[in-house]
Amino acid sequence: MKDASEPSNIVSLSQRLDPSSERGGALLNTVRDIASRRLQLLVNGMFEHVDDALFDLAEKAENNAAQMHYFDGMREVRKRRPAVERAFLSTVSRGIADFVSQQRTQAGSGPVQLPIGTVELTLVADNELEESLAITSMIGKNETRLTRDLFAVNQRLSVIYGGVKVEDSNNPIAPASLTQAFRQAMRELSAEMRVKLIIYKLFDRYVLASLDELYQEVNAELVRAGVLPQLRHEVQRSGAAPAAAGQAAGATQGDELPAGDDAASNELLQTLRTLFSARRGGMPENLPVGGPLQVPTVNELIGALSVLQSQAASVGSPLPLRGGPSTASVMQEVAHLKEQLLAQIGSLRGERPGQVATMDEDTIDLVGMLFEFILEDRNLPTEMQVLLARLQIPYLKAAILDRRLFAHRQHPARRLLDSLADAAKGWSPESDRDHRLHDKVKSIVDSLLQEFDDDLTIFDRLNAELQDFQDQSRRRAELAEQRVAESTRGREKLEQARRRAAKEILTRIGDHALPPLIHGILSRAWANYMVLTILRQGEESSEFRDSLRFVNDFIASTRPARSLDERRTLRQMLPGIERSLRRGLANVAFQESDIERLLAQLHTYYRHQLGEQVAAADVQAVEEPTALPIPESIQPIAESEAMLASDEPEAAQETDIPELHVVQELKPGIWLEFTTEGDTIERAKLSWISPMSGRYLFVNRRGLKVADYSPHELAREIAGGRARILESTALFDRALDAIVGRLSQPAASA
Repeated sequence: MKDASEPSNIVSLSQRLDPSSERGGALLNTVRDIASRRLQLLVNGMFEHVDDALFDLAEKAENNAAQMHYFDGMREVRKRRPAVERAFLSTVSRGIADFVSQQRTQAGSGPVQLPIGTVELTLVADNELEESLAITSMIGKNETRLTRDLFAVNQRLSVIYGGVKVEDSNNPIAPASLTQAFRQAMRELSAEMRVKLIIYKLFDRYVLASLDELYQEVNAELVRAGVLPQLRHEVQRSGAAPAAAGQAAGATQGDELPAGDDAASNELLQTLRTLFSARRGGMPENLPVGGPLQVPTVNELIGALSVLQSQAASVGSPLPLRGGPSTASVMQEVAHLKEQLLAQIGSLRGERPGQVATMDEDTIDLVGMLFEFILEDRNLPTEMQVLLARLQIPYLKAAILDRRLFAHRQHPARRLLDSLADAAKGWSPESDRDHRLHDKVKSIVDSLLQEFDDDLTIFDRLNAELQDFQDQSRRRAELAEQRVAESTRGREKLEQARRRAAKEILTRIGDHALPPLIHGILSRAWANYMVLTILRQGEESSEFRDSLRFVNDFIASTRPARSLDERRTLRQMLPGIERSLRRGLANVAFQESDIERLLAQLHTYYRHQLGEQVAAADVQAVEEPTALPIPESIQPIAESEAMLASDEPEAAQETDIPELHVVQELKPGIWLEFTTEGDTIERAKLSWISPMSGRYLFVNRRGLKVADYSPHELAREIAGGRARILESTALFDRALDAIVGRLSQPAASA
């Protein structure tokens, strides 16, 4: 045991060190050495990426002048990099050593200059304004992100500096001072502002983003040296009423919930609070006997939840799936969580509290019902429900830390959950054979369980990761989707052209009893030529009109030529018929030999028509339909009136299906779930509605075709329960509406 008279090395918050003393100087040297070593590594790493970034931008430059600016910037950075690094590190080192004298000088001379990190917007050139705005944004973002570690560094440096107040704005190793030091060092560069802004972005990405490691090392060394070893950063709830400086977060237990970011959200929250209050009024409180209750503070709740979260991360088990919605089952689940929470607080405190504060109890109930909704939401595949259900404890922590979670639609945690649900909506085993989406959702869930302490910026970071993943997947899917749509559009154009050709030919044939040779040429060879003409030149082209004129002439040439005038007219038609037929057959890939054989049969037929002597065998060959010299690849298009039957619009079919009105309201982008033969479930997005046929094309999340339906076919699928439209409203909004509905039921308050 230490003797009572032995001096302690532990420095309390009320004690101060003289920075000029041996111990104070040694501690300052330690901080300076840590900062110099780490910052040198970070700045070196940053400059290693500058060359590549500028080169990439030069390659993508919109013109030669912009490209030259980037190349000039690359040369200038290579030349002046050592000077910039030296200037930056020496400024930081001087800031640490001369902090006390600088603060006293500023205090004595008054507010001559703006505090570090602020931006003066008057009489500033455009370039400087742009630079200042970029720097201010970097500082604000990182100060928010590093609040916890930076708070501890500020307090401990204040002790070393003899009680001089150290804040984020004047701490020599805080984001504000480091960024201003780098801005000062950047004056060594004679580069365009666009180049400097790229370097600032890289400074943010590779230097400021890694400051947490610097602060953790500084805090660890100062704690080891006995400077405020018991210091703890109390977590304050966001969204609570403003408290006096230094007030503990636990004192805000009774604060009112904040107003939402719109009237609807605020009204919904007030409704929820009223319903929870009514439910409590109808249920006797389970109060412990003897003495007033000491409800847990926010820090105790967060600490206990962190332990339960760690256990959930290691076990990996979500809430159990239940067969159907039941408010009683929700309350049983939540009651069990409360018991676990109170037991854990008891083990941490040494005394188990009887209950949590009323507002915290409502929050626990609300989060429990939110995740009950997730487990019952038919919008989500079962596999995704199981994954998302593991997030109950992290979201309970977020809701206790920040009351705005249920009020603000743009809250980071709320946006992340909505994004996860939106990504999961289109998931199916078939569309995710490589498990990319499943693994991404799982990694986000695991990251929250393993990393989330009390820093809510993790939700923004993970949401950004998910959006990047979704953007990449969407770009790949859009290419495949475009190919599917183009292919479908091409097939529909072909089918439409085939029907038009068949209609024109069959309408002209009418009641004419054509010889097999003439009918075969029209329905197979010439019909294919007409289809090709429609696809290439269009229905309004002169080529298509010529093809129709040939059909008229060809049919007219089959009329009996008994008189001299009729035979003269037929002889005048034949050269034109032969020229048109040769040209048309060559266009549809007839071989020259096949064309000659076909024309030979026609010559025989027309000689017979003109009354010339023709061998009986030759006449029989012409009248035999199987003897046509037409390649098998030339399929019949205009065989009979049956070809036109399928051209009737679906409006003639049954119109009394109620689901047809639902189908007609569908817009591209909506998701449906299809149950195919064998009870296989596939989720697909409505990608395209054909302007020609009105058919609905569905693709999976990879952009691959799943099915296509006419409106009536799709209506029958929905009516038969084989297709189901998925909700497009955000998960969080639907959950809150469902929770209000459940709590409003009479049984909920019984």
